[in-house]
Amino acid sequence: MTVSTFAAACRETGAVNRGMREDRGNRVSTVLGRRLGGELYKLRTAAGRTQQQAALEITATPTKVVKMESGWVPMRDPDLRVLCEFYGVTDPQVVSGLLSLARLDRERRKAKGWWQQVPRVGSLGEYIAMEEIATHIRTWQLALVPGLLQTADYVRALGVTSDWTHPDEIEVLVETRLKRQSRLWDDSPLEFHVVLWEAALRQQIGSPEVMRSQLNHLVEMARLPNVHVQVLPFRAGANHGAGGAFNIVSFAEPGALDVGYAEGIVATVWAEGAETNEAYSQSFNRVSRLSLAPHDSVNLIDAISKGM
Repeated sequence: MTVSTFAAACRETGAVNRGMREDRGNRVSTVLGRRLGGELYKLRTAAGRTQQQAALEITATPTKVVKMESGWVPMRDPDLRVLCEFYGVTDPQVVSGLLSLARLDRERRKAKGWWQQVPRVGSLGEYIAMEEIATHIRTWQLALVPGLLQTADYVRALGVTSDWTHPDEIEVLVETRLKRQSRLWDDSPLEFHVVLWEAALRQQIGSPEVMRSQLNHLVEMARLPNVHVQVLPFRAGANHGAGGAFNIVSFAEPGALDVGYAEGIVATVWAEGAETNEAYSQSFNRVSRLSLAPHDSVNLIDAISKGM
């Protein structure tokens, strides 16, 4: 749900920001909760129902519906089923997707993840939490090898250029990055589809030896059955991904209630609306179609490594 739609939703009950302030002490607005709430808001408005009417259906207050639609409270399956029926949602796949997202959100709220103990993890903590429960991640990168495929020395070289300047802090960054990579070979390995611009392979991070080792590692990781690496070569020309790097996190099949993520210089952006996520997905598909096939991509990475 966008800021404008949330404000509109709150105005229905005269609860602009009130619910958020009331819950800050013991509730949090989660990415998954907002994604689910945005879907419910869209279904409710499409059905022509008000928050007061929805509240009566689940024997709750309109303020609670505001909180549900803005992701501040977890959603119970019975409430979700009742609301879907009230909004005329009959497609079992749609209902099942919403129920699955609600379950993941409840589990996410209760989880005490390892990343919560990492100092200075900041806004990345929410992304790591999503990464831990994702089934599929697609990423488009312009200048860097993605974190899940980085070597320790490559991370250290990046750390020197960040505000993590103390050696001990940089080692925390390294350990955090390497621990995240276990998602690629755990009991339920993450499906990881990477599209890299050729610049990410030629931009030297650290010494030539560090970069060569990183490229060789990328070739090795591309051999995993759940890791798909493509390279968009310079000769492909202008492309739809020139606006910036991003990740698309999926919790079922790609396209089913995806969440987009883009990291900026001073802030991170979560794309929580269906339309915005569809735009990310279309952009990724376009750059993927322009890119080399995985086999040819690996050959290019290998050639760049040998020439470095």
